[in-house]
Amino acid sequence: MDPRDTPGYRLHRALSSLTSIDSDQLEPADQERISTATTLLEQVDFLTQPNTTRDGDVNRES
Repeated sequence: MDPRDTPGYRLHRALSSLTSIDSDQLEPADQERISTATTLLEQVDFLTQPNTTRDGDVNRES
């Protein structure tokens, strides 16, 4: 299976690309944009990960 077909691949690539930027060379406004984008992508990554410790509605009794 092509790894690009797995869930979260593009999210991971975008996050990796942002974290590899040497922000010390950027203007303060650009540093803030990179920081904000990284934070947002990390939050989305957290939200898209399956939570195996929480019971989903699928197994809940009526």
